Amino acid sequence: MRFGRLSASSLVLCVMLSASLATAHHAIVAKFDESKPVTLDGTVSLVDWKNPHVHLFMDVRAGNGIEHWAIELESRVDLIRSGWSSNSVKPGDAIKVQGIAARDRSRQAWAKSIVLASTGKKVLEVLNTTAPRPGETRPTPRWADGQPRLGPPSGETGYWAFPSATSLVENGISVAVDTNGLLRNIADADKVAPLQRWARDLFVLRQRNLLKDDPMFLYCKPPGGPRQFQLPYGLQFVEDRNLKRTFVLVGSGNRNFRVIHMDGRKNEGQLRGDADNPLYYGRSVGKWEGDTLVMETSGFNERFWFSNGGLPHTEQLQLTERLSRPDFDTLKYEVTINDPGAYTRPWSSSWTLRWIAGEELPIYFCQENRP
Repeated sequence: MRFGRLSASSLVLCVMLSASLATAHHAIVAKFDESKPVTLDGTVSLVDWKNPHVHLFMDVRAGNGIEHWAIELESRVDLIRSGWSSNSVKPGDAIKVQGIAARDRSRQAWAKSIVLASTGKKVLEVLNTTAPRPGETRPTPRWADGQPRLGPPSGETGYWAFPSATSLVENGISVAVDTNGLLRNIADADKVAPLQRWARDLFVLRQRNLLKDDPMFLYCKPPGGPRQFQLPYGLQFVEDRNLKRTFVLVGSGNRNFRVIHMDGRKNEGQLRGDADNPLYYGRSVGKWEGDTLVMETSGFNERFWFSNGGLPHTEQLQLTERLSRPDFDTLKYEVTINDPGAYTRPWSSSWTLRWIAGEELPIYFCQENRP
């Protein structure tokens, strides 16, 4: 981070925008309008190299004065994957930004292209990364007793990412939805799941609001329920076989985690979670049935969204989750949702994730050093 060239006017802009930046990790269309293209020529005053989204602050000549703009980019994780670093653009650099303007008409823009004026070189190009193709087929890794390993074999690293579905839709139903869970056609809301009327109306409201009320983005609430298996920065399993528990480390939500108890306990009255203290991740007990880990989870609070796209749930939510690893590179996730407070009947959904070999979970925090 460089502060040496930070002007007093840019500092004022940082203060003015601090509340907005604190809620910056969002569906892009919730904050920026695709129908309002904007082109800006100016000088970089500050590079804010932090998650959830990187920002450039720039001074733009307008008439006889200077306008101060905040330019929003992808997360630090995505930029690094695309070859960026905190030095790719520096304070004092003259740049041309092409992007889309903020819906609230503030001096903020989402960048689609950034070009250095001195060289004409495009410095912003976020790659659309796709799941790596598996190499030579490898069998499912196993412990000495034959039980499948959900994490890497001894001496290796890796994690699960690139879910084949990024929204929760009932098995057998086909609807067009983007990576944030936004429906292409709002009329498809009735197809997604067997919603009760009030839950359907709330789901439609969240969709019409472009997911801007998502508590994970606004307040960094944990991604409990199936959502932890839908997010872009993956997850990792740590299997503590001595104490009979499995940790699910979540890469996208402030690096928090969930615990699955494997010691045969009942799913009630556990430390820090009971009927009077519902949790974001609920309480999970699991057991192996052949090569499938079956988890029963309940005890959720209602202060988070349990899926991308904003499907509602209540404290009556109970999940039956099944995890299996049919080969080295594939994790299959199946979930049955039973919530008589929000749905007319139990229903199921499923998808797969891909193994990312030789890497650890990305370093990501929802609101890094922000109020």
